[in-house]
Amino acid sequence: MNEKARNGRKISLQSAVLIVLAVISAGIIFLLQTKDSTFSQLGSSQFQKGKPAPPFSLPNLDGNMVSLGAYKGKVVFLNIWATWCPPCVEEMPSMEKLFQSLNKEDFEILAVNIDASGLKAVRPFMKKHRLHFPVLIDPKGTIQRLYRTTGIPESIIIDKNGIIVEKIMGARDWGSNEAIRYFQDLIQKN
Repeated sequence: MNEKARNGRKISLQSAVLIVLAVISAGIIFLLQTKDSTFSQLGSSQFQKGKPAPPFSLPNLDGNMVSLGAYKGKVVFLNIWATWCPPCVEEMPSMEKLFQSLNKEDFEILAVNIDASGLKAVRPFMKKHRLHFPVLIDPKGTIQRLYRTTGIPESIIIDKNGIIVEKIMGARDWGSNEAIRYFQDLIQKN
């Protein structure tokens, strides 16, 4: 093949690659700008503030199934945690303080533990740390997929109507006066 033919074929190949890249780029831009496209629907989460909290049922420490729906009419503090997570362990005493402060009101803590060993890890942990709030067991991490968590601890605050009010990533002082007042206001609001 002569030099001229090779250069012509090289230019044609480069042109074809550029055209394919331009078409792909245009398609991506179109999909990103189209609100109702399949691509944007797959990328969006049903888990959003202002939307209903996804329902779930998980066993508690006694093996009884607990459903989120059973707490309609109460503000729910949903916390996803593990015994091996230092920030989770750090926030547990403040969660107990929050629980003790509000347990006679329309309020509930559901602390969902994701330890792979389940009850074997959780029961002694709760006893050792003198924690009394409700714990649900989820060794398969179902709650993490359902609520699209990216780490632990993560907390989701759900109002009395089952609507997501807030998602908080990381440990917090849940026993502070501000936190308790926040939940009291939310309880009174609905």
